[in-house]
Order: sequence, then C-alpha cells, then structure tokens
Amino acid sequence: MSRHPITVTKGEKSDPDAVIGYDPPLRTFFLQAFLDQETDACELWLGAFLEEYPTLESIVTAARAEGYELSGLERDTILSLIKEASTPTPPSIGEQLGIVR
Repeated sequence: MSRHPITVTKGEKSDPDAVIGYDPPLRTFFLQAFLDQETDACELWLGAFLEEYPTLESIVTAARAEGYELSGLERDTILSLIKEASTPTPPSIGEQLGIVR
C-alpha cells in the first residue's frame, strides 16, 4: 500500500498532512484528509471499498464533486500510483470465499 503526502483544501481550510495512495488488496485509490486528532476520524475518506476508485482520475473527480481540491501531487507520485494500480492483484481470500464483494 502506498501513502503519499498531499495538501487538500476546501474553502478556507487546508490540510497539508492529507494522504493519497493505492490499496492493492482493495484495488482502489484512497484519499484521507482533515483527521480529527481526538477521534482519528477523517472528514474526507474516499476509497474504503473494493474497486471503489479504480483510477486516479476517478478519485480526484469524486473529491472535487464534494468541494475538495488537491495540490502537491507531483509527477513522480502520479507515475508511481499509476504503476502500482496497473500491477494485477489476485482476489483476496475474502473475495474467494464470497465474504467481500
């Protein structure tokens, strides 16, 4: 699983400690921002389900649809994420048993 630091903004607030990455077992990109230090809950958490965001473009589009903007996503990071997402991942044991869909 990769985790890359980025900045996420919404309106006047900004989170310079946000992360974007790819989760091979779930085969999805994920984005987490605005972590509440007391509860460990994120205001923005996309990509928690199997194949929810299969492309980098799809997760950026979903974040923008909710009013969030991403910055600091460097070319090398983009290439690394795309490369990781293009590596085939076999179905997990949960998928094989029909527990995860």
